[in-house]
Amino acid sequence: MKKSILTLLFLGILFLSFTSNQPKVGDILIIKSPSSNTYSYIYFPKPNILIKRGTVTGYKSVKNNVVIIKDIITEDDGDIKVVLTKKDGSKFFGYLSNVKADYNKALRANEIEIM
Repeated sequence: MKKSILTLLFLGILFLSFTSNQPKVGDILIIKSPSSNTYSYIYFPKPNILIKRGTVTGYKSVKNNVVIIKDIITEDDGDIKVVLTKKDGSKFFGYLSNVKADYNKALRANEIEIM
């Protein structure tokens, strides 16, 4: 009896942790600072592209931006990609209306945070 209750409790906790990590369209996130010089799992343009366009020389302008999940793409291998757009309606670096990100990997790397 105790084993079955513990098993059900464990499965319930496992289910809740799995469902809470699933993104939904309209979820609000915050872009945090990258662990290295560039973002690994949010697919921003490389610094040389930004410099050529004359917009900025780094990623400081996107740090702590509030973004909304606009679309969710589940790939064949199970990876979840999300399309992010700024909540205030402005563009990333002055020319990108939205960017893609690998949801689970970006969360683990603390590049994004659920608000």
